[in-house]
Amino acid sequence: MAFTYFFRDLHTLEQISKYLVPSITGRSLIRIWDAGCASGQEPYTLALILAETMGRFSFRNLRIEATDLDGSNLFGDIIAKGIYPREEVERIPADVLQKYFRPLHGASHFQIDEQIRNRLLFHKHNLLSGEAVGEGFSLILCKNVLLHLQSSQRVEVIRMFHHALIPGGFFAMEQTQNMPEEIEHLFEQVTADAQLFRKLEVS
Repeated sequence: MAFTYFFRDLHTLEQISKYLVPSITGRSLIRIWDAGCASGQEPYTLALILAETMGRFSFRNLRIEATDLDGSNLFGDIIAKGIYPREEVERIPADVLQKYFRPLHGASHFQIDEQIRNRLLFHKHNLLSGEAVGEGFSLILCKNVLLHLQSSQRVEVIRMFHHALIPGGFFAMEQTQNMPEEIEHLFEQVTADAQLFRKLEVS
């Protein structure tokens, strides 16, 4: 899904940081999965927010698996290089832009700092395959994707996410989406003003 931009749905991302960071302090490896990452604006925004809130040493332990179907075959290269045209970065707060981006080509483009780029790894992945890209994730973020799935597909994808999360891990989705009734028992909503959920252990 290619529709995205930097600092989109900032409130949800800030809520993620608020609840996630205390739960991952001290971990030697922190895994996050952004499913449906498009050309990288969303996972990079999350990485920028976490860089500001986690602390330098903890941030080095962060790995974000950014995945998408990517019919264009362009997303992986864009994310690896971290270069975006000026109009793509105009929503970024000026202090963040100055701290983490460097201008290129007479400031017609900007490149994200290497310390941020090194936290992201792109994979092509089909959520409907039923296979996760791994397990042991502290957070799975899936926004602007689930609404394109049939209800039964949505349930199975979220079940897959639940399995891939660590105990007490977090799952976030689009504000316009609701947790399907069939799997409400798998999660608890952690805040009333964001679609952010914590994994529950179910016997």
